[in-house]
Amino acid sequence: MTGETRGTTPGGGAQVADLPPSRTEPDGSAVVRLLSYNIRSLRDDREALVRVIRACAPDVVCVQEAPRFFRWRKQAGWLARRTGLTYVTGGATAAGPMILASLRAHVERTEDVLLPRTPGLHQRGFATAELRFGPAARLGVVSFHLSLQARERRQQARALLERAAALGGRRVVAAGDVNERAGGRTFGLLGEGLRDAAGLRDAWTVEPWGAEYTSTPAAPVQRIDAVFAGEGVEVLGAGVPRGLPGVTAADLTAATDHLPVLAALRVPGE
Repeated sequence: MTGETRGTTPGGGAQVADLPPSRTEPDGSAVVRLLSYNIRSLRDDREALVRVIRACAPDVVCVQEAPRFFRWRKQAGWLARRTGLTYVTGGATAAGPMILASLRAHVERTEDVLLPRTPGLHQRGFATAELRFGPAARLGVVSFHLSLQARERRQQARALLERAAALGGRRVVAAGDVNERAGGRTFGLLGEGLRDAAGLRDAWTVEPWGAEYTSTPAAPVQRIDAVFAGEGVEVLGAGVPRGLPGVTAADLTAATDHLPVLAALRVPGE
């Protein structure tokens, strides 16, 4: 795609209305809109966060830094209700990653995974789900938040590739906070999944749409959040959404300390 921009100032560039809407095709394939968003444990402007998520009209939301301490289930339920979605899995049981979905998604299986912990560093994990859209379009989903420490981060990336392969390999999407700039070793390691059954590809590099940088919202200078799609999933567009209806630049800076990544994916029917 041409004419894409790296910043996030409203105006110019691709708009959210340009991204394909959710739909089920006559051949049984499904267009799925997936949002990846680090929400900083709902510590910022919750109503601004709700406006951003609703304006993206996602079928699936891969959340990072979901509430995971006192009354975390109540807070996760609040977010799901206010955004018109349902809680699927994750939160405290996955050490932060969580998955929400619209009623369009039929949940076939879920599993939360805790990763080996390095002493002195945060516990990390994956929230995973197998979802079906329409009669036969199945998609494995992983929400992740990798370590700040480089060595542990690469170990977790290898575990992510293994988990993606276990979820169906080609028809899988992994989305989250890489905690590393695009082009770094972890991004490269995840791309090495192309050599095996996982076949993960950085969706922005496949079909860039919107803006690229995700951190920080007020003055974005780096992309540390990403959506990775298996080879069996067609990427129709992925990036930071612009021109969200009813959302201001102030909303994006008030909602949390990351910008969201929105992707449109075509999942083939079986």
